[in-house]
Amino acid sequence: MLTATNQPMFRFLAVLTAASMVGMQGYTILFNNFAVETVHLEGFHVGLTQSIREIPGFLALTAIYVMLIIREHRLAAFSIVLLGVGVGLTGLFPSFAGVAFTTLLMSFGFHYYETVNQSLTLQYFSTHQSPLVMGKLRSLAAITSIISAAVIWCLGFVMGYTGIFLVVGVVVMLAGLWAVFQDPTHAAIPPQKLRMVLKRRYWLYYALTFMSGARRQIYMVFSMFLMVKVFHFSIQAITLLFIINNLINWIINPMIGRAINAYGERTLCTLEYLGVIAVFLTYAYASSRWVVAGMYILDYILFNFAVAIRTYFQKIADPADIAPTSAVGFTINHIAAVFLPALGGYLWMIDYRIPFIMGAALGVISLILAQFIRLPARHAPAIQSA
Repeated sequence: MLTATNQPMFRFLAVLTAASMVGMQGYTILFNNFAVETVHLEGFHVGLTQSIREIPGFLALTAIYVMLIIREHRLAAFSIVLLGVGVGLTGLFPSFAGVAFTTLLMSFGFHYYETVNQSLTLQYFSTHQSPLVMGKLRSLAAITSIISAAVIWCLGFVMGYTGIFLVVGVVVMLAGLWAVFQDPTHAAIPPQKLRMVLKRRYWLYYALTFMSGARRQIYMVFSMFLMVKVFHFSIQAITLLFIINNLINWIINPMIGRAINAYGERTLCTLEYLGVIAVFLTYAYASSRWVVAGMYILDYILFNFAVAIRTYFQKIADPADIAPTSAVGFTINHIAAVFLPALGGYLWMIDYRIPFIMGAALGVISLILAQFIRLPARHAPAIQSA
C-alpha cells in the first residue's frame, strides 16, 4: 500500500495521531473530576469551559495563515507540542481562569493538528490509499485511547491530578518535539494555496461537513446525557461502553477504508445516514437501557463513516486546494458547536426526545445530500469498474 516516498509521512502521522489521542484522553478522563473535586467549579463554569474548548475548532481556518510562516508538517508537530503543554499545565492552575486558559491552549493544539492531519493525508496518499490510511490512523487512535485510559487509571493510585496531567502532557510534548526534527515531505506534492478558498463546486463537501458537525454535537452532548439522566447508567457502565466502542473501532476502521474503495463514498454515506436516522429515533423512543446502549455503540461505529466525506473531497478537489479547504471545512464542521448544544439543551427542557428527533431530521437532510455525490470516472469504486 505504501511507497518509499510516503512511508515517512505515514510514520510521522501515526506517531502524532497516537500522541494526540493520549493528550485528549488524558484531558477528557481527568477534567470533570478535577473541575469538581479540586477547582470546585459549578455546572455553568464547566459548560462555559466546554464552549471555550470548541473555539479553536471554529477558528481552524486560521491555520492557513499560520502556514505562511511555518511549513505544514512543522505546524502539525508544534500543534502536538502545544497540546502537551496545555494538558501538562492544567493541574498547576486550579482555578476557573487557569482551566479556561489551559483548555484553550490544549484545544488549539488538538484542532490545528486535526486540520493539518487531514490535509497531509489527502496530499501525500493517493485516492486509493487515503481511505486505507485514514482507517489505519483511526484504528490506531482507538487502541491508543484504551491504553491511555488504562495507564491513567493505574496512575490514579500513585499520583494526584497535578502529577497525572503533568505526566500525560510531557509524553505528548516529547512526541511533538520528536516530530519537530523530522521531515517526511517530498517535492512531488503540488504547492498549496495559502489563503482561504471557497468554491461553488465544493458546495456538497461544505454541506455534508456542516451536517456531520451538527450530528456530532447531538451525539457528544445528548446521547451520553440520555444514558446517565434518563436510564441511570453508572460510571462503570459508561466506561465499559467506552472500551467496547474503541475495541470495535480498532477492528472496524480499516474495513471502512476498504469499503470506500470497493463501494464508493455515496454508498457508505447512504448507509451512515440511514443508520443515523434509525439511531436517533431509537434514542427518542426506546424504553430499554440495553437498546440505548446498543444504539450508542452503533452510533459510534457510524460516525467513523464520515471519512467518506474527506475522500470524496480529495477526488473532486484541485490538489492545490486541499490544505486551505481542509481548514475551511474544519471550521464549517464546528459552526454547529457554537449554538446547537445550547439550543438542544433548551429543547431538552421541553421534552428530552426533541434533540434526538432533530438529529433524525439532520440525518434525513444528509441522506438527501449524499445522493448528489458524483465522482469523476477515474475514481469509480472498484465494484463498478470490475
